[in-house]
Amino acid sequence: MSHRELDAAGIGDPRLRASYEACRRLNAAHGKTYYLATLLLPAAKRPYVHALYGFARYADETVDDLASTLGAEQKADQLQRWGDAFLGDLRAGRDSADPICHAVIDTTRRWAIPIGHFEDFLASMRMDLTVSSYPTYADLTGYMHGSAAVIGLQMTPILGPLADVAYGYAADLGVAFQLTNFLRDVGEDLRRGRLYLPLADLELFGVSRAGLAAGIVDDRTRDLLAFEVARTRALYRRAEPGIALLDPTSQDCVRTAFDLYGGILGEIERAGYHVLDRRVSVGLARRAAVTAPALWRARRARRAPTQGRWASVPTAAGSHGARATPTT
Repeated sequence: MSHRELDAAGIGDPRLRASYEACRRLNAAHGKTYYLATLLLPAAKRPYVHALYGFARYADETVDDLASTLGAEQKADQLQRWGDAFLGDLRAGRDSADPICHAVIDTTRRWAIPIGHFEDFLASMRMDLTVSSYPTYADLTGYMHGSAAVIGLQMTPILGPLADVAYGYAADLGVAFQLTNFLRDVGEDLRRGRLYLPLADLELFGVSRAGLAAGIVDDRTRDLLAFEVARTRALYRRAEPGIALLDPTSQDCVRTAFDLYGGILGEIERAGYHVLDRRVSVGLARRAAVTAPALWRARRARRAPTQGRWASVPTAAGSHGARATPTT
């Protein structure tokens, strides 16, 4: 499957193909919901989404690998050196020797993705090594701009925005996905020494960090988590109109991710908010029920007339700075 995607995207250089394949494997192994949704995109677009996911996942693993023997300072140094090398190559217009970054730089050039999105992302990743909690939701939002909103902004050129306002919706959806992760992974994050629920919210509901770390799920904890679920659902509702502002060949991909990730919130509720000692997930039956009709619609969209269709792939190497444009 990956060879067909690379061929469709016009990626022929063997080393570059190997880099894109490394990113695809990261996506398949660690981002099962995103990977499933990505299969609904035209084959020519999938490698670029895999590259952006691979970049984010590699950085996240540097920070969060529980099996790592490195201390926080050593992880920070490793992340800084890796990120600086990537940004340096990107600014200089050089290819990267890194097996992940080589594909990411190619993706960034092809789709004219602003370098600032990567700078903001790396800054938030560094925060994870020094910041263990956020006093208010506004503080958390500052972190999520770099860790989640910019992911949506990076993806949007590939998905084909039909209007500039699509970028704002994409940023909101990126944050909604991350808030969902935070709620699903409260216990896991606490074991890493971090808490992504605003401390002001804990205080509002009379919940302590120590109580969460101890796995206590009482009425106050349930009320706190219900409040956070409602906030996250509101963000999904705010982001949803943006799906229709993407090229038709991308809409089913994003809608599937929207439905499956949003479905995690329902699973949290059905589990009685017991997320401190386990990870809830959307079951296989639900995944199939969402994905099967979406796959049919996605294939139909790809067969539709191309008049006005966002170009599947921009001009390849040599078009640095060019943005993909609608076909005529």
